[in-house]
Parts: sequence; structure tokens; C-alpha cells
Amino acid sequence: MRFALDPEITDFAASIDSLLTRSDLPSVIRAWSAGDTGPGTTVWGRVAETGAAALLIDEDAGGAGATAVEAVVALEVLGRHAVPGPVVETVMVAPRIAAALHGTAPDIAAELAGGAPASVAVPGVSPFAPDAHVAAHLWVADDDTVFTGEAGEARRSVDRARTVTTPTRGEQVGSASTVDLVNHGALGTAAQLMGLGQAMLDMSVAYATQRSQYGKLIGQYQALKHQLAEVAIALEMARPLLWAGALALSENPDDPAAAVRDVSAARVAVADAAYLSARTALQIHGAIGYTLEHDLGLLLTKTRALQTAWGTQGYHRGRVLDCLESAR
Repeated sequence: MRFALDPEITDFAASIDSLLTRSDLPSVIRAWSAGDTGPGTTVWGRVAETGAAALLIDEDAGGAGATAVEAVVALEVLGRHAVPGPVVETVMVAPRIAAALHGTAPDIAAELAGGAPASVAVPGVSPFAPDAHVAAHLWVADDDTVFTGEAGEARRSVDRARTVTTPTRGEQVGSASTVDLVNHGALGTAAQLMGLGQAMLDMSVAYATQRSQYGKLIGQYQALKHQLAEVAIALEMARPLLWAGALALSENPDDPAAAVRDVSAARVAVADAAYLSARTALQIHGAIGYTLEHDLGLLLTKTRALQTAWGTQGYHRGRVLDCLESAR
């Protein structure tokens, strides 16, 4: 049996990739880092027009009624281009909250489907809400309860195009499974990291075929070939786990506990692969890769920031271990 994405999904991803390729994302990211979020919100508006923001919104609320599979495809492309803003929270987590609040706040889902950004914090797992200053909705979810959030002091992340805040709880607005929200946030982050890891690998391969040292292209040195091959293998081995996590979410919409093992396994594998890609890219590029002027630095810092977003590696390894022990 052959498992592959439907052509409609790959075409959808290609359309987002084409849009972002034409949008000069490095300049957009640098503007966001300097405090000018205008170009970034404009790009996000165009992305929303493709339907990416509405993927997990129910059709009766103006969304696409798609599954986590389609969302992962979109988020990998958004990660590849390092799109700034609370991307995972808006695409993956906020729709789950909107569905839970549909009876009391039906307009929220339609706003999200139209591209309104949202930010979410889950104390104990993901306590920092990213880019709350651009979010139309800010929530705190804890112990299966959803509250409005009041943003605290914003702090700059290692990713200069990302700020984080620890929001305080406001009014209780409804109930939603915290496990489900963490699952969606973790898998969305894994998809972003997959895109970042692939982008850094592509950038490293291109640089290795252009940069000469001692009269020889550095890509001809066996040691560098091995390093790049290890990154490619790590990403390819992590990809099936990412799809397994997406399928687990889509097949268990009312039983988030059933998806915990596959989601956390994907999060661990992809984050490790992306981090390996980042370290290898920096070794191949040398110190120039970490400068503000080089585009690689934009990917490196975002990869580092996302390593602890929606749960640390230790947290997700613990979830996998708990699932395996309970299955004995």
C-alpha cells in the first residue's frame, strides 16, 4: 500500500509556497524584529486568503472543515519561510478553542477563518503566549478550562521576530480539553520545525556548492557530505512520525489521549532533526551564518525558540514513556 498526499493538498501547499516566495520574507521578518509588524500582518492576510487560517474551522462557521493533515502541510510551508507571528496558535490551537466556545461566542470561529490572529498560553506546558501584541484573541487554558488572557510585560525571545508574555487569567469563557490543545500546539510546532529544518538543509547544500576553500568547493569534502547526509536522513526519518501524529489527531477528534503518543513522538523527532539541521548549517556557513545580515540567522534563532514551544523535549519524551508503560 502506498501512502501519499492527495494532489489537492500538494497543490495547496505549492500555492502558499509561491505566495511566500514572492513576499520577500527576510525583509518582512527583519521589519517585525524592529517593531514594524505591518508587512508581516499584510503577508498573513494574504496567507489567510488561501484558506490556511480556516483549515480547522468547521464549515458551518465559514471554515474548510479540514483535518490536521492539511494543517500540517500548510504549517510546514509557513515554517520553511519562517513566517512571523503566532502562526501555530492561530492555525492549530485557536480553532479548537473556537469550537468549544461556539455555543456562547459563535463569531470567534468566523473571525479566525478570516485571518484574525490568536495567541494561547497553557500554564505548566506552554506558559508563554507568543506575539500577543498582534493577537485579536488571547486565551489561557488550564485544567480543561479556557479563560481570556491579560497580556503581561512582553519579552523578546532568542528569535528577534518573536515576543512572549506570561498572560494572567481573566474571565472564564468555556471548557476545552487541555490535552487536545497541547496536542495541536505540539504537532503544529513540529510541522513548523520540519519546514525550518528543510530550509536550512537546502541553504546549506546551496552554500556548500558555491563556497570554495583551498581551491576546492567545500561541498566536495567528504566530511561535509556526511554531515549533510545525516541531516537529510534525520528529517526523512522524522517525517513519517509527523504524518502519524496528524493522522492520530484527525482519527481521534473526541479522544485526545489516544493521540498523545504519536503527537509527542513526532514533536521529539522533528525538533531533534531541526536542531541538527541548525547546528550543521552554522558549521558549514561559519560565523557569517549567525550574523543579523545573513538570512540563515533568521532560521537558526526561530528553530532555537521553537525547541521549547508547546512543551520541552523532556516533557514530550515523558508523555511517550507514560503511554508505553500504560500499554504494558
